[in-house]
Amino acid sequence: MPSHPASTPAQKFLFHRPKLAAALADIVTGDAPIGAEPTLCLAAPRRTGKSTFLRHDLGPELEGRGILAVYVDLWSDMAADPAHLIAEALKAELRQADSLPVKAVRAVGLSKLGIGGVSVDVDRIGQAQGTTLADALEALLERTHKRIALLVDEAQHALTTEAGLNAMFALKAARDRLNTRDDARDGPNLMIVLTGSHRDKLSRLVLNRDQPFFGTSVRSFPLLDRAYTDAYTTWINERLAEGNRFDADDVFAAFDAVGRRPEALMRILSDAALLVGDAGDLKRALADGATELRQRVWEDYEFAWSGLTPLQQAVVERLALEGPQSAPFSAPALQAYADAVGEMVEPPAVQAAIEALRQKNILWRSARGQYALDDQGLAEWLKMRAERVGQG
Repeated sequence: MPSHPASTPAQKFLFHRPKLAAALADIVTGDAPIGAEPTLCLAAPRRTGKSTFLRHDLGPELEGRGILAVYVDLWSDMAADPAHLIAEALKAELRQADSLPVKAVRAVGLSKLGIGGVSVDVDRIGQAQGTTLADALEALLERTHKRIALLVDEAQHALTTEAGLNAMFALKAARDRLNTRDDARDGPNLMIVLTGSHRDKLSRLVLNRDQPFFGTSVRSFPLLDRAYTDAYTTWINERLAEGNRFDADDVFAAFDAVGRRPEALMRILSDAALLVGDAGDLKRALADGATELRQRVWEDYEFAWSGLTPLQQAVVERLALEGPQSAPFSAPALQAYADAVGEMVEPPAVQAAIEALRQKNILWRSARGQYALDDQGLAEWLKMRAERVGQG
């Protein structure tokens, strides 16, 4: 059976995407022929490689161009306010930029650092009556003499609190301020890359005039392709006994079947590696593993759906249909609910249904009262379910 040599220490496979990193860096820096887009929004499903790409490909590509890349993951601490996480990332960079380490700063009783003519209170970045994010970013620019790229992972989480949303507005103000300085003529001083695992939620940062990055488009982050599975298959097979190795075509087929999620593929390969058999057995194990994993997900959606009331189901279907432009209390929405349940539906009943769906972690609500499905996979399941019903 496939197995790792006992004498070989565990190693981690890391796949790099230098061409994609260079192309996106060209866009935000202005090195592309079309000019700079200093704010870039990228959306792709969860666990498809966005975070790895930001940390190991885009960040290093920008650093190689002399740009300071600041990475912050808004899901790194779900209990913390997103605004706090952004402020903490800037604090860390400012302290690193200054010659005084944190302990030395505390020892002399200082929290304010005079940097490049801009004095900032490091301990009060982003706080009321404290240093603004724009001031902190300008101070960092002055001290490092480097343009800055802020890479915000799972940026849609900022919408869950008023402070987080205000932080997004503050970053937009900082971008406008730093990019209109005289020294920004050759390229933007501040670039912002926002990624999200939920396209509808991320879109709420850009769609309307009252949103911080209005006018910016949400691009689809390219999913990993055959190049990834070919490289991964080669890497795995180098560690397996000859004659008990995976076929690249079979691995890619399994990867595609589970939504091109690396972690899901790793689980399937790990399970298949426990089987004793020939290449045909491995092929079947990969296909069966992908089918079983996908079926398990669909069954979870089916179970959750069966536990909803008819009105709750109607609300979910309406939100899935309308996406980020959904208006769950509008007259057309109320009529759609009435058609679905067979009786008139009033707004209080809809509000009760929405609150119940939020308690079940099916619906998400922003700090400004906007709603979306918490898991976009549910929308995909509903679409497939509707197709099956139509065919039946």
